[in-house]
Amino acid sequence: MASTVYGLYPMIQMNYTDQLNRTIFVTAQPQRIISLVPSQTELLIDLGLEERIVGVTKFCVHPQGLKKRKAIVGGTKNYRFDVIESLKPDLIIGNKEENEQTGIEELMEKYPVWMSDIYTLKDSLEMIGYFGEMLSVQAKAEAIINQLKTDFALPLCRKGTSVYLIWKDPIMVAGAETFINKMLDFAGFENLIRTPRYPQISEEVLVDLNPEYLLLSSEPFPFKETHRQYFQSFLPNAKVILVDGEIFSWYGNRLLKAKAYFESL
Repeated sequence: MASTVYGLYPMIQMNYTDQLNRTIFVTAQPQRIISLVPSQTELLIDLGLEERIVGVTKFCVHPQGLKKRKAIVGGTKNYRFDVIESLKPDLIIGNKEENEQTGIEELMEKYPVWMSDIYTLKDSLEMIGYFGEMLSVQAKAEAIINQLKTDFALPLCRKGTSVYLIWKDPIMVAGAETFINKMLDFAGFENLIRTPRYPQISEEVLVDLNPEYLLLSSEPFPFKETHRQYFQSFLPNAKVILVDGEIFSWYGNRLLKAKAYFESL
């Protein structure tokens, strides 16, 4: 812990380690937070921190109306640096996978930027705990963590083999080494895509894989009923289902809805 001075007022800075193993110095009780990740924005709100958020991305759609109440600093890949500068943030929160590296590194030169790096439920629980400590909302964070530990204590009944689509043209799927892959496993699906990250595949490969379930995500590509019918036409034996991408890929408090949702599929 170290003291510094902003204007005439002494302020205390605390050092924290983010999930990239970087040490950042954050003013105790940061009051001007920018969130660059929709799922983490929602988590901040659930932790009771809306009044301390000054900027969000155009994709931060939860809770409804938030974007009208906060400054929009761009998307998750492109940032409006002039808007960020005008907001004078004392903390920026991002994610390794969702945010663009070059822009994040530029922000790191000027501001304390805390980065998450999440592939497993354990990573998510760790992130929630860090938020609780760093933002002095430990009790609320622990309540979420404890509930998630209970919900995810045992995997659900096995459903069958699956392929999970995140994009239409080209066809992109969720593979190994992704948070979605972990959620598929918990939900009872065996992911047939062994390649890491988000590979592209052809329709022919999809037919050869012959999954029992084809899951069409609501994001980032917004699959609709017409797409479901299209894939069903050449995968007649598969159960082709439109699924809530936020439940499978958002790693904050939205996970509290995951168990019930997965059981309903």
